[in-house]
Amino acid sequence: DNITLYWLTRTGASAARSYWEEAQENTRAAGQARTPVPIPVGFTTFPGEIWRTPRSWVEKAYSNVNYFNEVDKGGHFAAWEEPELFSAELRATFRSQR
Repeated sequence: DNITLYWLTRTGASAARSYWEEAQENTRAAGQARTPVPIPVGFTTFPGEIWRTPRSWVEKAYSNVNYFNEVDKGGHFAAWEEPELFSAELRATFRSQR
């Protein structure tokens, strides 16, 4: 089902971008500096994700974490699996920017 969704909407490349970006970690480990993210960051971790990212990792990657939350349901496709929860997390993230 997921492959069909990407095929029909022609979003396969953009959906795979996060995997490509993760692969670049080896380049950073080779001594290249990480590109700083100057804007405020909100982060929600879902229990069914491939791995649960602890807050300490998020704060190491982003210097301006304004919102962090661990929720009790949802996974790799959280917006699809738990749309109400995902929407609530988006609202909470942007509310923290006010």
